[in-house]
Amino acid sequence: MLAYQFPGQGAQSAGFLHRLPQHPVVTATLDEASQVLGTDVLTLDTPDALRSTVAVQVGLVVAGVATARVLADAQLSPDISAGLSVGAYAAAVSCGALAFPDALRMVHKRAELMETAYPSGYGLAAISGLTERQLETLAANQTKDGLPQVYVGNVNAPRQIVMAGADAALDALIERALAAGARKATRLAVSVPSHCELLGDAADALIDYARNVPFQAPHSVYVGNRGGRPLHTADAIRDDLATNMRYTVRWFDALTVMLEMGAQVVVEAPPGQVLTDIVRDQWPQTKALALSSISPDQWVATVRRRLGPVSGER
Repeated sequence: MLAYQFPGQGAQSAGFLHRLPQHPVVTATLDEASQVLGTDVLTLDTPDALRSTVAVQVGLVVAGVATARVLADAQLSPDISAGLSVGAYAAAVSCGALAFPDALRMVHKRAELMETAYPSGYGLAAISGLTERQLETLAANQTKDGLPQVYVGNVNAPRQIVMAGADAALDALIERALAAGARKATRLAVSVPSHCELLGDAADALIDYARNVPFQAPHSVYVGNRGGRPLHTADAIRDDLATNMRYTVRWFDALTVMLEMGAQVVVEAPPGQVLTDIVRDQWPQTKALALSSISPDQWVATVRRRLGPVSGER
């Protein structure tokens, strides 16, 4: 079985849209996105543009959908799709639950709400080497010391956790985590406190917006963020996308489900390869591939080779 995973905010790098394959399907996808949004999407991946949450989130969805379409053009389509945070929108398009133009408009709205709620002073920190429970204890202790509350934003692996909150509180937590034995603790290139109650009001506004967005039942499996479980109805996927900014992303649970369902090859859309590294670290027997790490003209051949005697074609 073939599974796709789509990265979230923090994976972006300058020029990532320009590094997509020189392929007619990519050109058509970029043109479609530009028309829907009323702007040239190839202006969204400059260093200046990437300071904007809107530019980053929209760009990631464009890259994810363009990637899925390149593979679909070669008759490769996923049995399972999942995306971390905003990557879930590309996953919803990939499995047929959401049309690309609607995904673009909803992500643009999502990013605007997040950026407006917290234009500065907040963000995320990734901490490796401590468990969720250990970090919750450290966060609770520093809240008792008078610092703002810090929240568990993502559980990417049992000892790879992303925390969300105010800058000063995150910086203090990084110091405490390193002192407590964390292998690594660093701030991410994200300027909003994603996946916690700080975005509750923004999530409520996106829920209202999403009521008028058409969703369909997926034609292949979609694995959600909030519960890390397969979702089979249009309404369930709408709710997952509209609310995921408010709740912890259970990415490790999502990956576990994908593999339990039989995923043998897990392909990560560009940019980056953090999600691939998680799979390789936690499930070394699984064939995990980050497309950003290979030449675009080798994407199709490499995926087919990893699938082996099972063609993966439909």
